Amino acid sequence: MGTQLTPNVAVIGGGCAGLAAGVALSKAGIRVNLFESSHQLGGRARGIQWQGQTLDNGQHILLGAYSATLQLLETCEVQLDQALLRLPLELNMQDEFSLRASSYLPAPLHILAGLLRAQGLSLSERLAAIRLMARLRLQKFTLEQDMPLQALLADQPARLISMLWEPLCLAALNTPVSTASAQIFLNVLRDSFARAKSDSDMLLPRLDLSTMLADPAASYILAHGGQVSLSAPIECISQQNKELYLQVADIRKAYKHIIVATSPFRVAPLLADLPSVADSVEKCQALKYQPIYTIYLQYPAHIKLDKPMTGLSHQLGQWIFDRGQLYGQHGLIAVVISAEGRHQGLTQEQLAIGVAEEIEQLYPQLNNLLWHKVVAEKRATFACTSNLQRPAQLTSIPGLLLAGDYVSSGNTLQDYPSTIEGAIRSGFSAAGKFINSL
Repeated sequence: MGTQLTPNVAVIGGGCAGLAAGVALSKAGIRVNLFESSHQLGGRARGIQWQGQTLDNGQHILLGAYSATLQLLETCEVQLDQALLRLPLELNMQDEFSLRASSYLPAPLHILAGLLRAQGLSLSERLAAIRLMARLRLQKFTLEQDMPLQALLADQPARLISMLWEPLCLAALNTPVSTASAQIFLNVLRDSFARAKSDSDMLLPRLDLSTMLADPAASYILAHGGQVSLSAPIECISQQNKELYLQVADIRKAYKHIIVATSPFRVAPLLADLPSVADSVEKCQALKYQPIYTIYLQYPAHIKLDKPMTGLSHQLGQWIFDRGQLYGQHGLIAVVISAEGRHQGLTQEQLAIGVAEEIEQLYPQLNNLLWHKVVAEKRATFACTSNLQRPAQLTSIPGLLLAGDYVSSGNTLQDYPSTIEGAIRSGFSAAGKFINSL
């Protein structure tokens, strides 16, 4: 068994956090060795092949406030106008509720005006939403103590919660309102609705996530002298004489700096030989998870919906996307279901047919289903619950850092839920800590 000494930074994990860390380090002139255990980069944000088409492992929505994501794409020279469809904030829940931000007022007035003119709510319900937003703004979207979002919304009318706050919570945190962290929800509201007007824009991907994000990031790392190794699982990390070692197949590689950017449930096996980081491991092991299901339904190519994205209420599905308008995949519909629910008790066949039957009742033009595909990520995100104890980015071992959407930023008011933006922020932060240590 040979020992190979390398002065580079090792990044374990080729998801959004690992790729962001690799790009940031490469941009600073630091060589990166990135190891990904699977045959494909991107983690949960990747493209998959089915029926001759490239689908996404999960349909994603980005926001204009996702500054780190936009920075990463621009660094990797992704043409944003080709990769993303930017639309002013507009929430439509079929014919029951609609909200459109004002096109001429600055933030946050554009949101308040949208709430005042929202269709499908009574005047008292609209005023209740406005009062809550105004109160939160006065509090600078900060709570003295975190609580379940349901408790924060205790004075909000039930219909307002079901039409507005609950869909936003599921889309942003992928956690039920009853247990979701109110403070993390407010962090997203603050960044999206209370600053620049463009922050509330919806950014809908027009390319699969491998093409839009993972591949350009890997190309950037390679172009700056780094290495990207696929199908390269790291068996463990060990330490000897203050040197960190990775076990890759039958080769032991030494590094002074390692960024662990895997899913949290993969951290414990990696760090099992490092008892001094037990606290980090315990916090990772304590995390719970929530699923995301994406149901793809292929109809004849002439089928088209009236909007590229619409919310669904009182249905199995929660959001419906017309991938013909977004990706040029004509007739292909994607329906997303976030967090736990009754859909988990169905087989994939039952779920796909049940979702198809429901939306065909809502959209008469949908008929003659050609094929369906269910992508079920049962541990898609960590459960973003109130008072969650996240592991810190810095471990007790100098040079060993954690990166991922589940990692604490060190400031609860800056923590984000399990999103592409949260992962990229964490990757940038880990790289920044290393760069600053030089």
